[in-house]
Amino acid sequence: MQVLMILSQIWKSGADIYLDKKDDRIAIDRQKLIPADVMDAAENNFKEIDAWFKSWKNASPVKITLKKMVHQFCGWQENEKLLDWLLDEKESLMMFDDWMIALNKNGWKDIYDDFRQFENAESDKLAQELYRRAVAYAKKGA
Repeated sequence: MQVLMILSQIWKSGADIYLDKKDDRIAIDRQKLIPADVMDAAENNFKEIDAWFKSWKNASPVKITLKKMVHQFCGWQENEKLLDWLLDEKESLMMFDDWMIALNKNGWKDIYDDFRQFENAESDKLAQELYRRAVAYAKKGA
């Protein structure tokens, strides 16, 4: 089972799985909400899950923002501020769509595949602009 499929099922159950910044280990909140078969899959794929979380440790703010956007739109993790921004700024929402189309042209066909392996110059340019717009929107609301 793919790492993002397992993680999405955990997040959608109402539990939270994350890399604890205090000890750099996987942590789970509200574990009792996770269905047994999903927990079994997580345990069987622990090394891959751990590697996925650790691969994000030094990611740029641009990549982190895009990850949050993907997770919001896939229904995996809610991010109310991000959603408010995209609902308020239709151009930014359309740019996010353009970014996903650019990744799709590079072979991203499955939302459970990590998008980072499908990036190129076109998607990077869109990502930078999306991040710039997100920061500007956040500063405007602060």
